Amino acid sequence: MPEPILRVRTPATSANLGAGFDTIGMALSLYNIFSITETLPSGEFRSDTVGEGARELSDMKSNMVIQSYLAACGHWGVEGKGFGLVSNNAIPFSRGLGSSAAAVVAGVLIADALNGINAPEDELLRAMTRIEGHPDNVAPCYLGGMTVSCWDGENLRYVRLPSLPDDMYAVVAVPDVKVRTSDARDALPEKVEFMDAVFNLGRAALLAAAWATGEWDLLSWGMDDRLHQQYRAKLFPGGDVIMDRVRSIPGCLGVAISGSGPSVLALVRGKPRRTAETMCRTFSEHGVESLFFVLECNKGGARVERPLESLRQTGGLN
Repeated sequence: MPEPILRVRTPATSANLGAGFDTIGMALSLYNIFSITETLPSGEFRSDTVGEGARELSDMKSNMVIQSYLAACGHWGVEGKGFGLVSNNAIPFSRGLGSSAAAVVAGVLIADALNGINAPEDELLRAMTRIEGHPDNVAPCYLGGMTVSCWDGENLRYVRLPSLPDDMYAVVAVPDVKVRTSDARDALPEKVEFMDAVFNLGRAALLAAAWATGEWDLLSWGMDDRLHQQYRAKLFPGGDVIMDRVRSIPGCLGVAISGSGPSVLALVRGKPRRTAETMCRTFSEHGVESLFFVLECNKGGARVERPLESLRQTGGLN
């Protein structure tokens, strides 16, 4: 394949982190890479997908990168160029690791770069949030690190917190089952008990404060939750027992359902092997195959590259 015109790399994300329902998320060192191979007339697109989602994305209407690109062009009132797209996807689909947000962020960044918009950070994030519907995944995907964000349908506020220490890992177990976001939303009650709301307010505040100050031993409290995990854990085999098993392992600082599930994420300081083995063994005991990733917190967020311009600047392209 010839050198692409534009390349966008977007990280996986894990939202909620327990108590931070719809407000907290972190970026992870697992990536989708989207390459623009050619420009085409407006409205014309070619797409090829390798890896995760290759079957699901055979239809242009289901390709979230292209749909987000078109939505962003509409948001800015430009007739965007068409393009050829090659997607190399490593982020599992429908597993609670932000594959949709990764595509949305990529689509908006491609629209901005390919059409010379040059929008500021705040405007890019508002466009991403408007398309995705909520900022808890797109904010860390774009910015990197761990973010706390609020969205009222028009205005967005966010804070990027420091990344994890180098000796702390995110161990993610991904079972071979899918949970649709709509099903995960439908599993939640319309009303919650007052004391459960108070419980989560305290835990979410503690999670953000502990993360900001580096008091990592408080994460086990900060990642506890009563708003969504007890309901979503019933949507996948082993979900009702895996977190209790994992949180007692030495070195595990906190554990939560990743996003809307079914992946489960544990923050581990030191050697991650025992945590990963326990997570996968639990899924196996419940008749589900799984794989695991040992990831770092992505610090830089999404990245846009123009390989052809780099070659010209270094004299590598005549």
